[in-house]
Amino acid sequence: MLAAAKLIGAGLATIGLGGGAIGAGIVFGALINGTSRNPSLKGELFSLSILAFSLCEALALFCLMIVFLILFAF
Repeated sequence: MLAAAKLIGAGLATIGLGGGAIGAGIVFGALINGTSRNPSLKGELFSLSILAFSLCEALALFCLMIVFLILFAF
């Protein structure tokens, strides 16, 4: 019973990984859109998009860490 609860909890915690992937796609889609609208701001938009991408991926990595804690620590 405990093993099943661990697997269900880990499966639910992996939803955050999908959210990180969706967030990264939105960030870079907005970068392409913004660069096509105003090419002179390419450098500033790129640096802001890298910051937003790192925040999205940090959230996804925290979710992955929780998954590993659920599976292997308890």
